Amino acid sequence: MDKIYLNQMQFYGYHGVFSEETKLGQRYIVDVILETNLKEAGRTDDLNQTINYAEIFDVVKMVVEGPPYKLVEAVAEEIAKQILQRFILVNACTVKVIKPNPPIVGHYHSVAVEIVRNRNEAK
Repeated sequence: MDKIYLNQMQFYGYHGVFSEETKLGQRYIVDVILETNLKEAGRTDDLNQTINYAEIFDVVKMVVEGPPYKLVEAVAEEIAKQILQRFILVNACTVKVIKPNPPIVGHYHSVAVEIVRNRNEAK
């Protein structure tokens, strides 16, 4: 299966278990991999035969900057669900949500969750 990558999309959201997270918010980084067939798009050079990256970006932004969730797992799940419901050419997607600065005492780069969902799981 062919793949489209949208890497390191950055947004500001208000997700988290702790009240400071939902009040102050924080930066989120999202990676999305879309599994699709790109043969016709490559052959015809026609945007209608592929997935519009700007529209995917807008969907991810809507979820991350929208109503808060407690868990980044829920954010990732909603992104995958929205993509699979809205874009018929996407057969499966991988969504990685990175939280660079969670309220954890210690030294680390970030925390993240990554999920893989296919069309059958988008209901």
